[in-house]
Formats: sequence, C-alpha cells, structure tokens
Amino acid sequence: MATTGTLQLRRISADLTLFLALFGALTTGKCDEQVPLILWTSEGISLPSQPPPAAGHIVDQQQLASYLEKALNVGPRNVVLFLQDKMSIEDFTMYGGAFGNKQDSVFPNLEGALMSSSSPLVLPAVSWPASNAVIGQLQDQLETSPLYMDPETLSQLRLNASSAALLVFRLPYGVGVDLMSAKEILSGNDEMIGQVLSTMKTQAVPYTAIYTALRPSREAASLSMEAGLGGGRSLLQARGSHRERERERERQRRIKEKANLYAPVEFKEDGETCILLWAKGLTVSVLRSSQWEEHDLTPNTFGEDVNPKLHGSSCDKTKSRLVLNYENVLGHSSFKLIFAMSQRHYKVSARRWFTLDTVELDYDGAKATFNGSRNIYAPAEYSYRCESVTNYRWPLLIPHSSKDRANQWRVSFEDFQIQGFNVSGINFSYASDCAGFFSPGIWMGLMTSLLMVLVLTYGLHMIMQLRTMDRFDDPKGPAISVPQTE
Repeated sequence: MATTGTLQLRRISADLTLFLALFGALTTGKCDEQVPLILWTSEGISLPSQPPPAAGHIVDQQQLASYLEKALNVGPRNVVLFLQDKMSIEDFTMYGGAFGNKQDSVFPNLEGALMSSSSPLVLPAVSWPASNAVIGQLQDQLETSPLYMDPETLSQLRLNASSAALLVFRLPYGVGVDLMSAKEILSGNDEMIGQVLSTMKTQAVPYTAIYTALRPSREAASLSMEAGLGGGRSLLQARGSHRERERERERQRRIKEKANLYAPVEFKEDGETCILLWAKGLTVSVLRSSQWEEHDLTPNTFGEDVNPKLHGSSCDKTKSRLVLNYENVLGHSSFKLIFAMSQRHYKVSARRWFTLDTVELDYDGAKATFNGSRNIYAPAEYSYRCESVTNYRWPLLIPHSSKDRANQWRVSFEDFQIQGFNVSGINFSYASDCAGFFSPGIWMGLMTSLLMVLVLTYGLHMIMQLRTMDRFDDPKGPAISVPQTE
C-alpha cells in the first residue's frame, strides 16, 4: 500500500512539474487567477479515478462542480474543507510541499494524508472565482449548511457516517511578509491539518478532505521571473499597462472625490422612505472572449439630475427589495441590479438583525445571483457600510449556486452603504461597518503596552524587595567581634 502511494505521489509530482512549466508559457498574465485544489479521502476509502485536466487548462466553476459531484456521489459525505486565504501551486514547489522532493518539507501531514489515500485528486489550476464558490457547491450537493470549526471544537463534535456534514476550517496566509514567515505560516497550517485529520481518525468516521484557497498568493509577473521563463518584454508591457490602468483609476477616483457628494438612492412606499442606498462607485463586468468588459453604473444611479428607475422595488417589515433598472449595459437592452434584504429576530442575541440576502443581476431575462447573507448583516435599526463589496478579491458576495451564471460576472461596490429597514427621513441610521476593530496596528500597540506594563511591574517588585542591613560596622567604635568556635 505504501509502495503504491509512493508511486502515485511521484506520478503526481511529475505531472505537476510539467503543469508548472506549461502554465508559465501558456497562461502568462493569467497565473494570478489560479489556485490549486487537492482532494483526498480517509485511509481505506476508494473513489473512481478522475483524469486530471490537460496541462495549461484552467478548471472553471462548472468543471469543478463536476469533479466534486463525481467524488461525493461515491465517497464519504462527511466533508472536511481546509480553506486558506491565499495559495498558489508554487507554495508547494518552493517550500518542499506535498508534491516536491525536498527533505525539509513544511507539509508532512498533507504528504502523509495523500500517501495513505488510494485515490487523491490534484487540480493545479482552478480559477479562483470557482474556488470561492466551492462552499456553495458543496452545500448544494450535500444539502447541508457549513459548520465553521477549529480543532478544539471538532473534538467535541460527534459525527455520523450516515448523515452528511460540511466542516470548514479557515487557514491564514501572511500578507506582505517575507518568504521565511510565509513558510512558517504554511507549516503552522499543515500542523492544523494534522490535528484535524488525527481527530477525524479517532472518531473512526470516513471523510472526504479538500484543501484549496480563496485567491492566489503570487502574481503572474513574479512567478514568471522566479521560474526563469521567457517573454520578458511582453511581461513588462503587461505590467506597464496594468500600472497605467491603475493610474487612470486613481485619477478618476480623485476627480470623484473633488466633486460634490450626491444624495443616496431613496425608495418610498406609501410616501415614506423605506430603503436607502449610497455608493461611491457601482461597477459590473462580464467575461467575454477571455476579456473582462467593465461598465460603470455610478453616473446612471447617483447625481443631482439623475432619477434612477426603481420599478419592481418593494418593502415591508420583514423583507425589502431594491431594483435599479438600466438600459444598454454591456450589450443588454434591459439590465437590473437587485438588492434583496430581510430581517428577523435572533434568540441568541435577543435582537433583530437584517441581512443582504442576495445581489442579483437580471439581464434580458437571464440571471446571475450572489449570496451576501453570510457576510453582509447589521442590527435591524442600523445601516450597513463597507469600503468594498465584491465577488472577487476578498469577496463578501459568493455565487448562489454552482449552476448559476455568476462566475461570468464581477460586481464591485466602492464605499457601499445600504439600509432597508427602520429608515427615518433621507439620512442613514448609525452604520455597522464591515471593518474589524482590532487591526494589526491596534494589536501591535496593545502588545507593546502590555510588555511595558510587565517590565514596570517587575521593576517595582524588585525595588520593593530591597532590604537594609540590620547592623553596621562603626569605624570610630570598637570593632565587631565575631566569636569563633572550634
């Protein structure tokens, strides 16, 4: 069994080495849109053999759903999903990962799991919008909600082989750190994977494990330079054009900031305002012929002389629906941007909360739906605000279903604020911001202050422990004699 697993691992390693070389030659400029996905089962469980994609091919959302469906139809329906913030296939090759031959591998637990599995599946290049939708795909196929876990809470959970379960473990990845610290983070993630797999083994429940990421960890330009691939001139041109686009976007942003602030979109029901929407920018993009075509909806939505069409909108005490109607957007004569919200009472928090359930694009009868209820929510009497709401690059919106057309669309809301309940006048209520309170700078200040307090406390303790001598030798008086005993 071990010999067979070793042969499989060597075959996978050779295939992936070839894949990496072909990626640099065939997909220059697109490597930053790929993440790997690894699937394996617990020891003793076999899956039907699935051929890997051709070298240089990027697995899209529909193909990924097909791979997962074939695996889950036969394999265990207790799924353990390790979802890392960022990852690229080069993380394995650089750090002696599960597919390398280095002795100082930082993935010993992942290596052991792949070797013990009789039918591992490695997809080196999955489009990261597809990997973002993997939770939704698994949820649809297993017909169960995901449980976000950590190794400690997993040990308290009792699983049943006859019922499906989707256990999600989030793994970090350093942003803007050096190579050594990134290696340490990946090593820590592998230790966490080992803890989880050890706990699953003690429960004697067969499982299917998946390891992937939300977005790639490296840019195409840096990867090509590190790999020593050709095409340097075109690469520099691509990077230069990217910089030019960034400069143009920055210039447009500054122009918008200098302009007067516009009022929010206001929908009234029975003469009373019940929905408010404001954003610095509303942008949609569609994928056509491997190119993203972008359209800015902001000028047609906000402004002093702009009256957006809101027919189809509605609101009541439990549900609100804001429909923005447009014409001639990206070649579609009829285009709608729909925000569906709901509110209900939660017993745990003893208060009402509202969620942005879906963001829907309706274009000439076709639909693309994004789910936002998992990330976009606020107390019912508040509004919700976030600096960036997108379905890509730290996405808060995810495709509603694996069969949806949302993977062909990108939506981006800049400086976004919405309120669908308890609106008073034309002003937003207090905003619940998506930004976390404890930023890295705050944590650094807290830890530094705590260290200084500990040093000061230790110093005061040492000073308080000082004691003077009970008796001193007087040089003008008789000397202190100390009797000696023999």
